[in-house]
Amino acid sequence: MAEIGFYHLTRTGTDQALPQLLGRTLAAGQRALVVCGSEERVAALDAALWLCPQPDWLPHGTRLSNEADLQPIWLATAEEFEREGAPNGARYLFLTDGVGAARLETMERVFDLFDGADAQAVAAARQRWTAAKAAGHVLAYWQQGPRGWERKA
Repeated sequence: MAEIGFYHLTRTGTDQALPQLLGRTLAAGQRALVVCGSEERVAALDAALWLCPQPDWLPHGTRLSNEADLQPIWLATAEEFEREGAPNGARYLFLTDGVGAARLETMERVFDLFDGADAQAVAAARQRWTAAKAAGHVLAYWQQGPRGWERKA
């Protein structure tokens, strides 16, 4: 079973929070797969990761860049993940844009980021929490606080 952390964004959006989490993932020697809700979102996140100031280097790729096995961070749509799994061998999965995923059992850790200012996103995250708990995954709930992430459950 995967360890699933639900990350409640209250101070920043995904584009600001994700680079920090990905930087920690790379520092821990892990690979990451980031699943987005659409091709447009993959393209936007691709650009955001190249331009983010901190950390200043997040090497990554998408299906347009090929050579997934060389990329420590891979960006994909939910459909690509369902079809291909993690082509870069990632064991850390980042879910954005409210997408859920099957295949969670193939991952070591899952980071489910959701927008706390969006009532529908919060309700959907609660449903994903309930489903993950019923499936027997280990769960944690993190919320952005004044000094960073605070574990709430």
